[in-house]
Amino acid sequence: MEEHDGAWHDRMYNNRALVPEHAKHFANWANASRQVREEVECVLDVPYGDSPGERLDVFPAPRALAQTVVFIHGGYWRSLDKSDHSFVAAPFQDAGACVMVPNYDLCPAVTIPQIALQVARAVAWAWKHAPDYGGDPRQLTVMGHSAGGHLTAMMLTCDWRKLDADLPADVVSKGLTLSGLHDLEPIRRTPFLQETLRVTPEDALRCSPALMPGPRGATLYAVCGGDESAEFIRQNQLIRDAWGEEVVEVCEAVPGLQHFSVLEALAQPGHPLQQLALELIWR
Repeated sequence: MEEHDGAWHDRMYNNRALVPEHAKHFANWANASRQVREEVECVLDVPYGDSPGERLDVFPAPRALAQTVVFIHGGYWRSLDKSDHSFVAAPFQDAGACVMVPNYDLCPAVTIPQIALQVARAVAWAWKHAPDYGGDPRQLTVMGHSAGGHLTAMMLTCDWRKLDADLPADVVSKGLTLSGLHDLEPIRRTPFLQETLRVTPEDALRCSPALMPGPRGATLYAVCGGDESAEFIRQNQLIRDAWGEEVVEVCEAVPGLQHFSVLEALAQPGHPLQQLALELIWR
C-alpha cells in the first residue's frame, strides 16, 4: 500500500464530508424504517446475547422454509442502529425471505474484533432460530453496508465450530459486501476515526478479510458506488484481488451512486443492485 499522510486518509474515508447531504440520507432512512415497522410483521429487540447491544429485529418470512437474510448495518463500527435500517429488510421480506437485522455494541465501548465476535453470535442465533420465523438456515445470506460490509466478509471466514460445536462449518456461504472495508490498515491510519476505533496493528491484521485466505465453497458479491472515494473503490476491488474470482464472482462499482445512495439502491424495487442481491439470495 502506498504511504499517505493522515489528511489524505481523512479525505478518502470521511464519507460525511464527501457527501454534504448525508444528514438527509440518514433522516430518510429513519423515516422509511419507522414506516416499515408500522406496516409489516416484525419482532423487535430479540436478544441474541447478554450485552445491551446484542439485540436484533426479525422480519418473518411469509411462508415456511424461506431463504434467510441477515443484514448488518454500517456506521464505522461506532454509530447508527438497526432501527435506521428496517427499510432495507422490507423488499427482501416482500420477496419471501426471513430477514434479521442485528445491532452490536459500538466503539469505543468495544473493539472491532469484539464487534466481529458479537455479529458472529448474531448469525449463529439466526441459523438456530430461523425456522421459528419461517426461515431456512441452510439458505442463509449475509449482507452488510460499509462497516457492515466488512463484518459480512468476516462472517465468511468464521470458524463456526470453534464458536459453537453445534454449528455446521458452512453456516454462511453467501455474502454481499456493499461499500465494504476489507483492509483495516488504512483505517488505523485515518485520524478522525482513531479516537473512537482505537485500531491496533494487531486488530488490523486479524480483522482484515483481504489478508485472509479465500473461504472455500463461498460466494461473495462485492459492490460499491462509482462515485465513492478512490479508496472505497480500491477496497471493493481488493477483496476480489485477495480471494479471486472463484469466490468473489461479482465485483462492481455502480455508476452514479455514492456511499449512502448505494444502500438506498439496494432497497429500491427494480434497481439492478437489488436484482443482484435477489439473485444471490435465491441461487
